[in-house]
Amino acid sequence: MKQVIVITGASSGFGALTSYALARQGHIVYATMSDIRGHNAVPAEAVHQQAADTGVDLRVVELDVTSEQSVNSAVGTILDREGQLDIVVHNAGRMVFGPSEAFTPGQLAHIYDVNLLGTQRLNRAVLPRMRERRSGLLVWVSSSSTPGGTAPYLGPYFAAKAAMDSLAVTYAGDLCRWGIETSIIVPGAFTSGTNHFAHAGQPADRQRELAYDEGPYAGIRGQILRGQASLIPPEADVAEVADAIVRIIAMPRGRRPLRVHVDPAQDRAEVVNGVADRVRAEFLRRIGLSDLLTVTIGIPAAN
Repeated sequence: MKQVIVITGASSGFGALTSYALARQGHIVYATMSDIRGHNAVPAEAVHQQAADTGVDLRVVELDVTSEQSVNSAVGTILDREGQLDIVVHNAGRMVFGPSEAFTPGQLAHIYDVNLLGTQRLNRAVLPRMRERRSGLLVWVSSSSTPGGTAPYLGPYFAAKAAMDSLAVTYAGDLCRWGIETSIIVPGAFTSGTNHFAHAGQPADRQRELAYDEGPYAGIRGQILRGQASLIPPEADVAEVADAIVRIIAMPRGRRPLRVHVDPAQDRAEVVNGVADRVRAEFLRRIGLSDLLTVTIGIPAAN
């Protein structure tokens, strides 16, 4: 069934690959990104060219997840064109790399703004229409780092992703009686095929950063990158994340899993998440809310 899908952070990496993959499946896909006439002009044009070359229904809309006005404007444009919005893929993210102490509080606030608050802005824009229709799907791109292997020098990013993952789990319970599903994709540390590490932000406090670089942690940056790369098998393909999202969207309503792990490094995040999700499920049963573990289907939409 053709769906209207919005994907954030679609200028590169998981977002771009997922946009192309879903469009090839016949969906109406809005690949959103910020500043499409500025620093994202080239990837925006690449999306237009891909659509023209392949004949798929793939479109670009400017959407900056850190701006409520931008989010509301983009969603309004899509709803005006399509009359509905079926699926949101929360993919936009900001990675940073360096000793946590060297990042200023303002930097951490920005990282949370992109990785966490951006999802809330978009949810508030799309959920009223989804609730009216008693149907919809939120796909959250999390990270295996939140419960699994956590290398040093990625603390602010890991913390923001953990917060986003926690919010996604809570939303799953908030929305299932409205007929709205939640699926969380948990990618591992793909060190090639994305721009995460290449475009990672650096600490603003250079003096404190140098204290680490010249002290007992000298050389650890290379150790981290080499160590993570050594865990990735040569056949690992970052497109596996996009393929997993395609499979989830193709599943029958009510059968979609809460989590899917895509981790060639096998840092065992699925073990920790499995325990946490079972504990949550048991708690909901104990307090008489077991119906919040499955989406409610069949309730007529409000008139």
